Amino acid sequence: MCKDTISVFQLMEKFPTEESARLWFENQRWNGTPVCPHCGSSNIATLKRVGYYGCRGCKEKFTVRVGTVMHRSHIPLHKWLYAMYSIVTARKGISSLQLSKELGIRQASAWFLMHRIRKACEDGDQLLQNIVEIDETYVGGREKNKHGSKKLRAGRGTVGKQAVVGIRERGTGTVKASTVSDTARETPYSMVVDNVESGSTVYSDEHKGYIGLNLLGYVHNSVNHSAKQFVNEMAHTNGIESVWAVLKRGYNGVYHHMSVKHLFRYVDEFTFRLNQGNVKIHTMVRIASMAKGMLGKRLTYRGLIK
Repeated sequence: MCKDTISVFQLMEKFPTEESARLWFENQRWNGTPVCPHCGSSNIATLKRVGYYGCRGCKEKFTVRVGTVMHRSHIPLHKWLYAMYSIVTARKGISSLQLSKELGIRQASAWFLMHRIRKACEDGDQLLQNIVEIDETYVGGREKNKHGSKKLRAGRGTVGKQAVVGIRERGTGTVKASTVSDTARETPYSMVVDNVESGSTVYSDEHKGYIGLNLLGYVHNSVNHSAKQFVNEMAHTNGIESVWAVLKRGYNGVYHHMSVKHLFRYVDEFTFRLNQGNVKIHTMVRIASMAKGMLGKRLTYRGLIK
């Protein structure tokens, strides 16, 4: 076995109980010194109830779950760790039905759990730089396969599908992607400006939405896929297109359906896994990165389904 990963059996040996998982989460968050999530004070008392702390400053009680996506979850922490492990290591993802069977919980609970974890997968504000590739794809079922009541009857091609725009940094393989309402010029422009350092080189296909990026302080070059041109010297979008291949394998082989409403969460999951997926990075380090992404975030069931 690769020395930079652990098996499911090893994970369960390492975290057999709620208590063992709690200590790991506390160490990742506080490194031995609990801090109140309500007021930020480190003047903390350990309460008699295991895992509970009291703040001497604001008098509030808290656990390691408070102030994270795990807040008010009744699922044991070692099951949270198992779910995080599954999402990190399953290249195409894992369905909520399969996870529910492995954790011994309801499918609805597993579905909510996975969306909470996807919330932790949201990327940060770090800008991509040097040479990047930008491309768009469309996710969703074919109109001809939909029930008559759900068909849009508005044309062919991308009708009924959700657009996703992605940018990949060539040197590091770091990916940023987001669902978009359209691929008109303003959308790719804002994606580049918000996520790519000025002065970088941007490679794209011939989509008209990318025309004029050079006027925004970027070096822009493109390939004409319509004319069967896939490489133009250094210009190509093969890297970002490989990201779409992974996303669609997950769509077709695991999830089978990603609602337009929640598609951006699935995109966050896939980009996190790709960005953290270097085999030289230990699995537990990737899970720790996911745990840090939980801080300061909250996703309620009501907020998820409304």
